[in-house]
Amino acid sequence: MPPVDSSPATTVRTAPASPEHSFANGIRSRWWWLGLAAAMAAVVISLLWTGATAVSELADPGSFTRWGLPLVTTLHNLALSTVVGALVFAVVILPKDLKAHRPRSASQKHDAAKRAPVPEHPAFTRAMTLAMVGGGVWTVSAIGVLVLTYSSISGLPLAGTSDYTNMLVFFMTELPVGQAWLMITIIAAVVTTLVIGVRNISGLAVPLVLAMLSFIPQALIGHSASSADHKGAVNSLFLHVTGASLWVGGIIVLVVVSGVLGRITAQTLKRFSALAIFAFAGVAGSGVINGAIRITNWHDLFYSSYGQLLLAKFAATVVLGIIGYMHREWIIPRLEGGAKKGGSASTRRLLWQLIFVELLVMGAVSGIAVALGRSAPPQSRELSQEALTPAQILTGYPLPPELEFSRWFTEWRMDWLWVAFAVLAGAAYLVGIMKLRRRGDSWSVLRSISWFVGLLALVYITSGGPAVYGAVTFSAHMVEHMALMAIAPLFLALGSPISLALQALAPRRDGSRGIREWILVLVHSKYSKVITHPLFAAANFSGSLILFYYSPAFNLAMKYHVGHELMIVHFSLTGYIFVQSMIGADPLPTRAPYPLRLLLLLATMAFHAFFGVSLMMSTSLLSGEYFGNMGRPWGDSAMVDQQTAGGIAWGVGEFPTLLIALGVAYMWSKSDARETKRNDRAADRNKDADLNAYNDMFAQLAARDAAMVSAQSGPALPHLHKPHEKHDGGQPAPASLGTAAGGPAADGAPAGQHEQQPAEHGAEQGEAN
Repeated sequence: MPPVDSSPATTVRTAPASPEHSFANGIRSRWWWLGLAAAMAAVVISLLWTGATAVSELADPGSFTRWGLPLVTTLHNLALSTVVGALVFAVVILPKDLKAHRPRSASQKHDAAKRAPVPEHPAFTRAMTLAMVGGGVWTVSAIGVLVLTYSSISGLPLAGTSDYTNMLVFFMTELPVGQAWLMITIIAAVVTTLVIGVRNISGLAVPLVLAMLSFIPQALIGHSASSADHKGAVNSLFLHVTGASLWVGGIIVLVVVSGVLGRITAQTLKRFSALAIFAFAGVAGSGVINGAIRITNWHDLFYSSYGQLLLAKFAATVVLGIIGYMHREWIIPRLEGGAKKGGSASTRRLLWQLIFVELLVMGAVSGIAVALGRSAPPQSRELSQEALTPAQILTGYPLPPELEFSRWFTEWRMDWLWVAFAVLAGAAYLVGIMKLRRRGDSWSVLRSISWFVGLLALVYITSGGPAVYGAVTFSAHMVEHMALMAIAPLFLALGSPISLALQALAPRRDGSRGIREWILVLVHSKYSKVITHPLFAAANFSGSLILFYYSPAFNLAMKYHVGHELMIVHFSLTGYIFVQSMIGADPLPTRAPYPLRLLLLLATMAFHAFFGVSLMMSTSLLSGEYFGNMGRPWGDSAMVDQQTAGGIAWGVGEFPTLLIALGVAYMWSKSDARETKRNDRAADRNKDADLNAYNDMFAQLAARDAAMVSAQSGPALPHLHKPHEKHDGGQPAPASLGTAAGGPAADGAPAGQHEQQPAEHGAEQGEAN
């Protein structure tokens, strides 16, 4: 059994802090504006340092736009972080109610529904209030950024004329930057509405996911759009914004709820600290990668204003990391141990003082980040339109060298999104194993090896040769696709990550939902019951190929970065769920019998063969405007390459499916062997009680038939053998033909006497047992 998180869910409202103990019971809520002031001051200083607000020589939108846009953008970023942080605290960190009650049965749930509602925890109430206020500010500031961005790009001061309005509408609906900010504004409005109207924890997960989806359009605009490594810049910026929002938003929420946490201060800090570790790693790592993409030499890093701002931001991030380390290694253990371990008022005062410093530093970092977004890198890495080749126009990258066998392993283009996923998933897996070992439990080495092989395979598929050449040839793309569906998911599913998480993570008893609780909610949800059902999983695994390749989705996935990443997500999950439903060990709502699994696998193999043959026999080019215009001087023509892709779909898709079928057959045989051993052990324990009952049943049937025949005085046939005797092999003998006919025994006993013999013999056996 996993350990139980028995942290108390109740809290005590503390008295207002006296001046000499201003930090002992938290941070005064009205002091949040100091963090905002630090952010605004950092923006102004950074913009003056880089000269990003200087008057434009071509078309100047005016000082209001030049200064207003970065300031409103800073407000937007902080408001978005506040909403994300508040929802994260409400969904996974804070208890919702003052007195936790976890009904176990249907009757308990029914009784709980009849009882008066339990008062909300004041920290949860404050977090939700903060989310509502932050959502309103986020929506209004997003509108402001949208309008000011148009003014900045067009070089026109703000105006209320119809021509200006018409051009603004055109900007929002036709240009990528305008479309991105319009999407962000719509998401902000929807999230704010949901936050106001939803109070259920499961329901609050929806606006949280929507709010984090707004990071995607933010990552697609700005300097990432003009980078030579466009995809790397977009992915690293997405990771950077995600980590920063979780971290900054969490600190803001801690400041606001600090005065009402009371007894749950230590557990709240411990839970947020675990999240902050991954956020810090994401912010630091993605920041270094993004900076390396923008700055190509050491001179620009140290002697350009842009590079100096990067160094200042990195230094501030390191300071924040040090403060976080102090929280985790020194302050939180003392708070958990109480006064005996140093959890006194002085410790709590130092805690909130450090968090207040974090708020100020994070505000400054946020301001520097906005200034960097408004400043140009030291040198433009844009390529002139005359120098672009067809491959660069279509993919954003130069055409790779001619494909040879060694190129599958030497050509790399890192997809930082999946590299980060692999690092995060691997670290979490190791943490789970270490928790089990500290508790004295063990975990399968083969499962661990399978999990890490799957992660390495995923990184190679998305960043190695299959990804590089999959962008320019259909055949290499099919290798990438089949590997995503069948090879990486096979190893990942055999790693049983859900089982590890359920064993390693402690159940919570305070009414909040941690990772373990959310896993159980998702596994037992109606949606999970549908998508993990073996019939649906097999249909999705096979049918997705047709729906993807014979629809516009294929062309969108090849032309657009977001579409390509969504393709990876969909087919990786499809393959993972299919493998889990066939041979996985993780808990699922429905498990198909082994014969049905084999039938589904045979059907899947037949469908893959049909799909592969259809591509091999096709005479029309799929996504012709993409692969047909690649301009490759090497390799087969696009049509021949597509036919080769059909053969790959048939061969590569069949081999993993065959391995899965062999796995199902092996599991079936082991299941039968276990069942036989279980029956043998049961027979040994009850001394063949089941066999004796089986014999008695035949004896009673024989006696009944004999009595009926005797009453009719019909002819009798001799017994072949007694019904309670055993044949060779231990199986009971069937009722004899003579008994079934109702005749007397071979020794000439009357039918009435013979009728009593089996029953008496059965009684004797029962007494002996």
